Amino acid sequence: MYIISYDIENDRIRRKIAKTLEDYGKRVQYSVFECNINQSHFEKLYTKLSIQMQEEEKGSIRIYNVCRNCEKRTVVIGVESEELLELREETIIV
Repeated sequence: MYIISYDIENDRIRRKIAKTLEDYGKRVQYSVFECNINQSHFEKLYTKLSIQMQEEEKGSIRIYNVCRNCEKRTVVIGVESEELLELREETIIV
């Protein structure tokens, strides 16, 4: 799983980035996504984001690779969306 966050000033680029991330993962905060994707999907996503960021001078995208063992230890304080709860419950680790 990848945790991807962004801080982008340009509204147009920020909307493009968000739309792209919505195609690959779930929004968990306004500018934070959890993407449970394989390596080939990650490479496609990375390429798309890199191209979109070429016009942005001040912003950044941060990508964190979370291993399966670390993913199981994720802690949420507060209310977690029903969609994410279902996704976590359906995950089977072999």
